[in-house]
Amino acid sequence: MSAHRTETFTGRHMLLIMLAFFGVIIGVNLTMAMFARSSWTGFVVANSYVASQEFNEKMAQTRAQAALHWRSELLIRDHMLRYSVLDAGKAVVPLEAVTATFRRPIDERQDHKVRLGRDSGGGFSARHDLADGVWLVEIEANAGLANPYRETLRLHVIGGAAR
Repeated sequence: MSAHRTETFTGRHMLLIMLAFFGVIIGVNLTMAMFARSSWTGFVVANSYVASQEFNEKMAQTRAQAALHWRSELLIRDHMLRYSVLDAGKAVVPLEAVTATFRRPIDERQDHKVRLGRDSGGGFSARHDLADGVWLVEIEANAGLANPYRETLRLHVIGGAAR
C-alpha cells in the first residue's frame, strides 16, 4: 500500500503568489521609471503659451521662405560638413554666416553647435567629427533677409557620412 500525500493550497501559498506577482510589477515599474528619468526629460519648450502665440509669426516666415524657391545642399563626408543654398536658377545664394545645431532626437547630452566658415566654392564648410546615429540638424543661414534662412534636416550618419 502506497502512501498518498496530498498538498493542500493554503493561505500561505496565496500570500506568496500575491507577493511575487506584485513584486514583479513594482520592480518593473521602478526600473522603467529609472530609465525614463535618466534619459529624455520630455522638455520641449519653456513656456507653451508663448510658443503658441508665436506660431502664426513663424508660419508666415516659413511661407515667405518657401516662396523664395531656394534649395539647400548639405554634405557630410570625410569629417567635413559642407552647406550651400541655391536659388531658383541654381545659382549659389551669397550667405553671410551659417550655423548648424546638431541634436539627438531623444537626448540633449550630445547636442552641439558648429559655426561654418566660407569656403572657395561660395558655400560654407567646417571640419567636424559626427558620431554615428540619427541626428536632427537645425541650420540657420544669414542671407541678408529680414529673417534668417532656417531649415531642419534629419540625418542618419554611418561611418562619418550622412545618408
